[in-house]
Amino acid sequence: MNERSLPQLHAYGGSSPKPADFGQYWERALRELDALPLDAQLVPAEFTSGLADCYHLYFTGVGGARIHCKYVRPKTTSAEKGPGVVMFHGYSCDSGDWMEKVSYAAHGISVLAMDCRGQGGLSEDNLTVQGTTIRGHIIRGIDDPDPDHLYYRNVFLDTVQTARILMAMPEVDPERVGAFGLSQGGGLTVACASLEPRIKVAVPVYPFLSDYKRAWETNITTSAYEELNYYFRFFDPHHLREEEIFNRLGYIDIQNLADRIQAKVLWVTGLMDLVCPPSTQFAAYNKIMSDKELLVYHEYGHEYLPYLADRVLQTFMVM
Repeated sequence: MNERSLPQLHAYGGSSPKPADFGQYWERALRELDALPLDAQLVPAEFTSGLADCYHLYFTGVGGARIHCKYVRPKTTSAEKGPGVVMFHGYSCDSGDWMEKVSYAAHGISVLAMDCRGQGGLSEDNLTVQGTTIRGHIIRGIDDPDPDHLYYRNVFLDTVQTARILMAMPEVDPERVGAFGLSQGGGLTVACASLEPRIKVAVPVYPFLSDYKRAWETNITTSAYEELNYYFRFFDPHHLREEEIFNRLGYIDIQNLADRIQAKVLWVTGLMDLVCPPSTQFAAYNKIMSDKELLVYHEYGHEYLPYLADRVLQTFMVM
């Protein structure tokens, strides 16, 4: 992988384009979301804890899809509202075990963890698109005439709706809600904080979904972005549509959203990351205008990062 030095990464501005109507695209999407009610159904979970109340939570997202989350809140009789965190998972995974969320609830933090549509969890993907869906979600909807049919448009909006539902919970202080996730979850954390300005603190860890053209240029066949390689191999081997494709992907590129963030950001990256190359991450990080801190793991890649879980919990405890 041909990556840059740390000073070069701090100066890197990204390679992928930003569509001319990018702002209108997301304002139109948010208007569609605004028209939806925040109604959520709570179903007691099969997992129980003496420290927290655990629920499956369902809501109806854009396009009528049924979205599933895990909701964990502290067992308390206090009338005082407490902090909350929305959590987002990695590519093709799900919202994870209850135990991680219970540890947050034990510290007074309510957690709402979302399952992405059509991945490893229980959320429904009812999107109908023209064109291929070969090997991955980035390219889902890329050949549809309407860019509103991109898969990640709906997922990004689901993150906002998840945050809004948590903010509306009677036990949660809407001014003390954070967002957190690793890899795809890191990218969704950026998207959520960009599109929901009330997010107080965002902690994206080696985020996915950024600077697609740069990702395609670096180690594409072994990274999380390999589906771009498959797409060109099967559907555009002469790259006659390369400019068009990367411009279309610009609608769902978190680097193009990052300058909207108002939250305080703790950004975590490993300089040896072969899955989400550091340059793709810095393309987004460098565009954040709000209060931000970069936590660098120099000898680490897309893997377990020591001491990080402790740091993240401490960060959200002082929101």
